[in-house]
Amino acid sequence: MTAQALDSRSGEQQVERRLTRTYSLGDMVRHAVVFMVLIAPMGIFGNAFQSAGGMAALSYLVGVVVMMMTASSFGILAQAYQAAGSVFTYAGRAISAWVGWLAGWMLQLDYILVPPLLSLVAATNMAAFAPWLPPWGWIVVFVLINTGINLRGLKTTRIAGWVFLALQAVVLGIFVVAAVAALASGAGRGFSLDPFYNSHFTLAVLGTGVSVACLSYLGYDTLAAMAEDAKGGGRQVGRAQIVSLCIVGIAFTAQMYLASLLVKDPAALIANGDPAGTAFYDTVRAAVGPWLATLTALATALAWGVANNMVAQVALSRLLHVMARDGALPKWLGKISVTRLVPTRAILVTAGLSLSICVGMSLRKNGITELLSLVNFGALTSFVVVHLSVLVRNFRAGERRIAGWFRCWVLPVVGIASLVYVMINQNVLAARFGLFWLGIGGVILLVKWARGRSPSMPSLAVTPSVDDAVVVGHRG
Repeated sequence: MTAQALDSRSGEQQVERRLTRTYSLGDMVRHAVVFMVLIAPMGIFGNAFQSAGGMAALSYLVGVVVMMMTASSFGILAQAYQAAGSVFTYAGRAISAWVGWLAGWMLQLDYILVPPLLSLVAATNMAAFAPWLPPWGWIVVFVLINTGINLRGLKTTRIAGWVFLALQAVVLGIFVVAAVAALASGAGRGFSLDPFYNSHFTLAVLGTGVSVACLSYLGYDTLAAMAEDAKGGGRQVGRAQIVSLCIVGIAFTAQMYLASLLVKDPAALIANGDPAGTAFYDTVRAAVGPWLATLTALATALAWGVANNMVAQVALSRLLHVMARDGALPKWLGKISVTRLVPTRAILVTAGLSLSICVGMSLRKNGITELLSLVNFGALTSFVVVHLSVLVRNFRAGERRIAGWFRCWVLPVVGIASLVYVMINQNVLAARFGLFWLGIGGVILLVKWARGRSPSMPSLAVTPSVDDAVVVGHRG
């Protein structure tokens, strides 16, 4: 079913459609888990261990609690405003179009930098296994693979996601069994609660550890941008976020606990850090054997470079599409392929951004470290705005009550306090660049206002049925 209208100026027909509702609860959970990557902590284990004073398991456990509070607020807003767009849409409708635009702008910082970070980490690892192709060559390979998969449509993306998720689960299972066997036989430091609590514990150390752990959890929020793809709409989005966070929270905490116990000299790792990014693989090589180090390193490279990168590209392209559709970005970015029902132009722009940023950062000595320090700021800032949107919505007259007082009042307040504390303990470079990015967004808004083009949120359209397909701006 499509809605057609005549363009009064050109006489051309326009077909306006919305994204097809094809994602089930299982598909949504798979999408988020693939984005977060079941074995993601393996790639940043050294940084997580050092920042948390050896209490990496505790930092991941607290991190998932903080993210679940934010997921609760996402669920309320996704159910209240049945439209894709994540914080851009929610803050724009709950607070104001200006705040929504700035929140979407901050979220773009995270979405834009995540795909290059994933490609760069994966390319660096792959270059070690296959030196016949330099890192920049692997970057091109990963970008082309993911772009090709996503241009074919959500069905292809969904199938590829299930395959990669199954492979990650197998590798994680092998590591858990091997690590438990090694610890039982006397490897590492044996079983203890040190990864959850030790002499290094302070609230400041915990905050710093959680700030690093949050990087692994980024991705569940992208489900909000797919509210128009989900069967069941906003309610399904909220459920999928909670379920996916439970799954990865258990997986992340378990592997951080076991890996931390395998470290023979935790004091040295805390003091010296992990500049090469190989602490996890070095640890399992010494405790279990080279075969497990090779298996986990290769699996991490493929998971970050293809599986995670694939859905990261979907997330950014969806955000660009919705912001363009609602007038916050150039309209041509909002067009969707009639045959594939995907935002083709937004996907290609995303691929171009990823390729240019990633190749540029690969030429810098500390490119990976710099990208790691920048990714979190935009996401955590937007999460604060999500909580604020729930609180502001509570005060607005006539708004339908979605949840009880605990979810509508207590969780948002505690969530804001937790996120602000985590951000205070972040890398200084991240904070400075984040504020610089926010300043650029403010300047753009002022220019829009001066030209009489202030941000606005169009009225919500009727939610389409499962068979409805939507392509905004296509001319038939």
